[in-house]
Amino acid sequence: MGSKAIVSILLLVSLCVTIFVTQGVAQMQKPPTLPGLLPPGLPIDLIKCWSTIFSVEGCVLEISRSIFSGKFENIERACCKAFSALDANCWPRMFPLNPFFPPLLKDNCARIVPNSPTHN
Repeated sequence: MGSKAIVSILLLVSLCVTIFVTQGVAQMQKPPTLPGLLPPGLPIDLIKCWSTIFSVEGCVLEISRSIFSGKFENIERACCKAFSALDANCWPRMFPLNPFFPPLLKDNCARIVPNSPTHN
């Protein structure tokens, strides 16, 4: 056998071993707390923050639409109530890429749910 054939066989064996080891490691990881929505290993506080929003049907979709469109008219009263109930310490963790969004949503929700609790 030539040296090229030996190198090719070694590369093929290495590739197969890598694929099988990667699959085995992936199967050993714990599943996410909220399947498909939050990656595993998130801090419990962040999961508590998001669980308030997930408890209202369609709220995550309403909030995500308003993030991308900049419009808040599609956010329902129940979703605003859930968002207003969040502790302000949750906001930077939930929306790390857009720190201006939570105060905008809070102000809009204050008009929809006038007696909502205020968090600074």
